[in-house]
Amino acid sequence: MRIKRVDVFKVRLPYRQPFTIALGTSDYSVDVVVRLEDDEGRVGWGEASPAKRIIGESEDTIVAALRALAPAVVGMNPLDVEAIEERMDRVILGNTSAKLALEIASFDLKGKILGVKVRDLLGGYRDRVETDFTIGIKSPEEMAREAERIVEQGFKAIKLKVGVDVEKDVERVKAVRDVVGPAIKIRVDANQGWTVKQALKALNQMDRYDVELAEQPVRWDDLEGMALLTRMSPIPIMADESVHTPEDALKVVKMRAADYINIKLTKAGGLLKARRIAAISEAAGVPNMIGCMMEGGVSITAGVHFAAATRNVVTTDLDSDISLKEDFVEGGAGLKDGYRTLPEGPGLGNLKVKEEKLEHVFTVEREGEVTSF
Repeated sequence: MRIKRVDVFKVRLPYRQPFTIALGTSDYSVDVVVRLEDDEGRVGWGEASPAKRIIGESEDTIVAALRALAPAVVGMNPLDVEAIEERMDRVILGNTSAKLALEIASFDLKGKILGVKVRDLLGGYRDRVETDFTIGIKSPEEMAREAERIVEQGFKAIKLKVGVDVEKDVERVKAVRDVVGPAIKIRVDANQGWTVKQALKALNQMDRYDVELAEQPVRWDDLEGMALLTRMSPIPIMADESVHTPEDALKVVKMRAADYINIKLTKAGGLLKARRIAAISEAAGVPNMIGCMMEGGVSITAGVHFAAATRNVVTTDLDSDISLKEDFVEGGAGLKDGYRTLPEGPGLGNLKVKEEKLEHVFTVEREGEVTSF
């Protein structure tokens, strides 16, 4: 039983509307999709979504990394996902997005071979997970109108992007709280946009609007600032950009630099590394969120499997596929009343990839030779 073939594709995913955070505005992403096939014809799918402002990777760097990684995994046993992870880490440093795409595809293929869900391969804990819906930075009035629509759709938690201007940020939170009422959870995410002084001012003012948590209020490398905010803020602090690796998580919990840690599969570089981050967090008594970049249905479905498998994941932010004009996947993770559910079937489930939407980039066959570009 061996991986016989790796195909790499690109797909353009336009958003329903421009998405603005403290780090900039995006209208679309170009994701990289991986297809693994074993020597019995079974197929596993993976996906990588570039996040240049956060991870420093683009679709071109992901493809370049996969040109090195794909030949290294061809010929390996698809059941040996830890060995595949080790091989990839020996071939190239970093490049977490490319490694994630291959690892998701490996887990999907392994689940199909064994006839079980990825959720069960990772441990198994629950069948559905609640997600919030994220609203990008707009005027307070626009964000309030969008929040009303989101609540009407059944969501019970909303994440508001902030981090541009403290006074306006407070107005944004107030406007949303006024229209959604007291029962809806509100979270804020500054994406490193504030200084420590600005964060303390903003969070003290936002506390009156019952904000559940504040995500990455200051620069990713200012762990002393994060620790100060964790001690002094009336609103719990979540680390996001500060934690990419298990080693980062260990540093954050040692410094008590966060009350929560947001795990993103893209930052971590795979489900296995994400699981190690969750284990470190749980041992330190720090709950986790599972978040996302701007992935489509393959990567989001993998995130739902991970969240459903992991006890320390107390909430999720797995909504990016909902924000796309059109996904390249049918039948991935479901959505009902603010909860993500798993599709039926082994591996990632009975999702269908619309291959006609994909642009083929290259293929690597069993012998490790690149056969087409």
